[in-house]
Amino acid sequence: MSEDTLFTKIIRGDIPSYKIYEDDTTYAFLDIHPVTPGHVLVVPKSPAQFVWDLSEQDYSALMRTCQIIAKRLRAILDVPYVGEQIVGVDVPHAHVHVIPFSTTKEFRRVPDMNAEPDHDA
Repeated sequence: MSEDTLFTKIIRGDIPSYKIYEDDTTYAFLDIHPVTPGHVLVVPKSPAQFVWDLSEQDYSALMRTCQIIAKRLRAILDVPYVGEQIVGVDVPHAHVHVIPFSTTKEFRRVPDMNAEPDHDA
């Protein structure tokens, strides 16, 4: 994997993001094409193209951060559900989508990738 991905540029601060959490191994920020308001991307700082390529320690840290973010989203946004999606085809850097939602229809909605980025989501 090339170590200079969109997400490594965001982690380094070369590209702006709305960071909501960071620790030694992970970085979490709002998605600019959210499925729902509060849609967060959780990214490992270690370079890996797919989540399954991470070391056991980095994978555990990634999931721990997802849990922290999910609990905060559920409390702050007062939603009954927070889902995770791991697809790994849109950016060649392991990441997890953490998406708050109130109904299953809302969770299955597809973001409009041609829409103007929503930096306030």
